[in-house]
Amino acid sequence: MSLRVSSSFAALALAFGVLSAPAAYAKPMSGASAIKMIDTDNDATIDLKEVEAVASATFDRLEKDADGTLDAKELKGRLSKAGLKQADPDNDGTIDKKEYLAAVGARFKAADPDNDGTLDAKELQSPAGKALLALIK
Repeated sequence: MSLRVSSSFAALALAFGVLSAPAAYAKPMSGASAIKMIDTDNDATIDLKEVEAVASATFDRLEKDADGTLDAKELKGRLSKAGLKQADPDNDGTIDKKEYLAAVGARFKAADPDNDGTLDAKELQSPAGKALLALIK
C-alpha cells in the first residue's frame, strides 16, 4: 500500500506542478488527465474526498511563510480578488486551510451539476471544473 501511496503522491506532485515548471509555463490540464492523477479509487471519477486530499497538499505547498494562511501573493492567481474576498469570511485578507478547503468544496459543488457527488472528465472540462482545477493545481 505504501508504494501505491508514494506513486500516487509523485503523480499528483507532477500533475499539480510541485515538481515541474512554474504554473505560467504549465499546459492546462484536461479533465481526463486530472481524473487519472486524482482518482485514487480508480472509478473514473473524482469525489470531494479525493479533491480535498490534493487541495490540502496544494495549500501546504503554497504556504511559504509558515503563518498557516495564504495571501494573494501565495495564491499566485488561483483566486481572483473577488474570489479571495468570498473565501475570506473573517475579512483578514488571508485564507487558512479551512477556508481554502471550503472554497475548493464550493468549486467542486459548482462543477457537479448532476449533484451525484462525483466529477467525471466532462464535468472537469466545464468552466466550473476548470476553475476547480486551477485552485488545486
